This record gives sequence, structure tokens and C-alpha cells, in this order.
Amino acid sequence: MDPVRHFKISICVLLLLLTVGTCGYMTLEGWSLLDALYMTVITLGTVGFREVHDLSHVGKVFTMMLIFFGVGVIGYIVGSLAQIMFEGQFQRIIGRKKVEKAIAALDGHYIICGFGRIGSLICKEFSAKPLPFVVVEKDVEMIAQMEQDGHGYLFLPGDATVDDVLLRAGIKRAKGLISVVTSDTENVYITLTARGLNPDLFILARAGEEGSELKLKRAGANKVVSPYLIGGSRMAQAILRPTVVDFIEIATGREHMELQMEEILIPAHSGFIGETLASSGFRKETGVIIVGVKKQTGKMVFNPESHTKIEAHDTLIVLGEPAAIQKLDQLVRCDSCAEDLIKKHRKKDE
Repeated sequence: MDPVRHFKISICVLLLLLTVGTCGYMTLEGWSLLDALYMTVITLGTVGFREVHDLSHVGKVFTMMLIFFGVGVIGYIVGSLAQIMFEGQFQRIIGRKKVEKAIAALDGHYIICGFGRIGSLICKEFSAKPLPFVVVEKDVEMIAQMEQDGHGYLFLPGDATVDDVLLRAGIKRAKGLISVVTSDTENVYITLTARGLNPDLFILARAGEEGSELKLKRAGANKVVSPYLIGGSRMAQAILRPTVVDFIEIATGREHMELQMEEILIPAHSGFIGETLASSGFRKETGVIIVGVKKQTGKMVFNPESHTKIEAHDTLIVLGEPAAIQKLDQLVRCDSCAEDLIKKHRKKDE
């Protein structure tokens, strides 16, 4: 058991003994509340003072029993306190409080349920982006590993199938939840719990067995991914289409920084809304390749024409150097930049 929990339990037992001792002296000896409480305290403290009043035979037996239990409880408290101090539990408690405070301040974050092989990879990708996230893990060994790794991930010990744990993880304020525990049954329960707590939450779940995908979607998952299916398909494509796979790895892999594929959302306040890709000057100003445009309706336009209209909440799928992608992202969000660029490229578009 956790030493802190030991200490809390022993304090509760001590308070119980104080109550029992006080009530016992008041009942057996007929003393006042103050005299009974004082006698109980000096008895449990074994300080050796005289009795407040002369004791009856029953009172003496009661006092001996109180001393016996009191010495044991106080010894237990001292041992627990020493363990907390020597094992650095105070620092751990303070650190835990800071983490919980940081989790409470999160908004628009992601909750990752499970820190196994897949969960740890997701954490690395999110941390590199970076995206705000919190990990929920119930396995003690995994929690110890997160503490030792020193990555600084925010994590919450507990079972993600329990409402209170997800509420402490900020599910009401979260943008999405990713359930990647090893058990499909637990993934279903986590999805059901999360969907009940936040109906608008985006939920991504892992499916390990055949047939689990349908159950997870019925439970409320927006998207279900099977790592084994994706892994098998990727291995097959590495043989059938090796060059294509190499290109995808370069474009989507974090370790290849010379070329990146990214998605950029057109905000509702953007000055480029209503313009075409040509008149916006995105391609010529940044040098990125716009591979596709995902409309708010979910429709995907691949290899869009230059006269494709830009609408609010469109998602541009672009390919290019990181610096060029970052420049495009800044242009999209810059209201003052839109007018000058549009004037510059509208004539060419016409």
C-alpha cells in the first residue's frame, strides 16, 4: 500500500481511539467531556501524568486497553511518517499536486487512455507537434515508467472506465479521446463512458480483434483503427509499391524534416474566404503543393484546380518544406496579409 495511504488510515484510527476513549471515560466514570478527553490524550500519549480522578476497576482495565491500542497506532503513525520522509514521498505529493493543477488548466486537449507501445508512440508524436494531452493509465509499472522516463507527460493514475477519472482528466473540456488499451472490452467501456460524459467529443479507439470495430462504433467511437490491419497492409505495400511507401514515410514521418505533409484549417475569419487557390497566391507565395482540400461537409477534393473556391473551415492538405508550410499557416491566420496578396494575384487569375 502507498505510504501516504498508510499514514491517512492511521490518523483516522487515532481519531477513532480519541473518540472511543473520551466516550468510554464519560460513560464508565461519569466524567465531564474535558476531563475525559484530557485523560484519553495523556493515556494515548503515554506521558505518565496522574489520573484526572481516581479510576474504578473497570476504568483501569479500559485504560490499559487504550494504552495497548494507542501505543500500536502511534508507532504505526511514526513508521509511516518516517517512510514518507525517507522515500521522498513529500516531493512526490507536491509534484502530483502540480500535475493535477496543470491537468485542471487544460482546455481543448486530448485524453490518451493507455500508455502501452501504441500509447507511448502517440505521446511522442503529440509532444513533437506539440499538442496538449493527458495520459490515463491504471498499471502501476507503466506509471513508474512514465515517472522515470522524464518526458514530462501529464498523466493521471486510474481506470479510464470510471466516470470520476475521466472527469478529473478534463473530459468536459477535451477536444478528443484516444483509447488504446490492450483489451477491446475495455476500449468499448471507455468509449461508452466517454461518449456519455461528452456527446460532442471526438473518440478514436483501437481495435485488436476482428469484429471489434463495429462494436466500438456502436459504443460511440468516431473512428476505429486496427494496428494489426494497418501494419499488415503497410508491410505488403512495402513489397508491392516500395517507392510509394518510401515517399509516404518521407512526407509523413517526423524524422524526415526536409519534406512534410500537413493539414491547414481555414479559419472562419480568414480574409481568403471566397477567393480561389490562384487568387489567394498560396502556391506562388509559399511554394507548397496543395494535394487536396477537405470541405466542411467531409467531401474530399484531390488535386484541386486553380479556380477551386476557398471556403470557411476548409482543410488544405499541403506538401512542402516545414518553413513553407509554416509560412502558409501564418498567411491563413493573418487578416492584414490577405488583401495585398489577393490584389497581387487576382489579375493573374483573371
